[in-house]
Amino acid sequence: MKDLGTYRPLDYFQLMEISLRELLVEKGVLTEDAIAGAMATMRARGPERGAAMVARAWLDPAYKGRMLADGSQAAEELGFEVPGLKLIVVENTPKVHNVIVCTLCSCYPRMLLGMPPEWYKSRPYRSRVVREPRKVLAEFGTRIPAKVKVRVHDSNADMRYMVLPMRPAGTQGWSVERLATTVTRDCLIGVAVPGLPKNSKSRKS
Repeated sequence: MKDLGTYRPLDYFQLMEISLRELLVEKGVLTEDAIAGAMATMRARGPERGAAMVARAWLDPAYKGRMLADGSQAAEELGFEVPGLKLIVVENTPKVHNVIVCTLCSCYPRMLLGMPPEWYKSRPYRSRVVREPRKVLAEFGTRIPAKVKVRVHDSNADMRYMVLPMRPAGTQGWSVERLATTVTRDCLIGVAVPGLPKNSKSRKS
């Protein structure tokens, strides 16, 4: 017998998703197979698209300017669609460190970063990172100097944020593809910073 204690009641957004999906199938707008295929594609997606945008920005100041002005347009410039959403890219600098949250649910640029991690959706992260961001970041191993301001950005149903982290030292002369390997999902959320791969002579990300 299955352990019934492992089951959790569906939350509001899960119930809404099920109801909408069933309605679309019932009306013939979509099929179950089409929905399943789209979900499988989304679950298989990682942060590679967001990482590619960051790497391009590190090498191309003009593209970086366009990305900071209009993240959605910059994503589409590289062939990454963000239909119906406003993407805002916030830049880390020696004076400012940015971190992303969605305090109401778990809004997140999935088309660029893949599926959100469980901790991002958790109530402790959503409530604590707003009140005590430095402490939360330190728990991820990211310690921000006191002289650096921490800004927390709250996503919503119509707007998503993505962090443009600072380029790590020791990457001069690297290609876009190689630079992208230094950018993880957590860097794009802002709870980590890029570092050189383990086989490089630098600290671990």
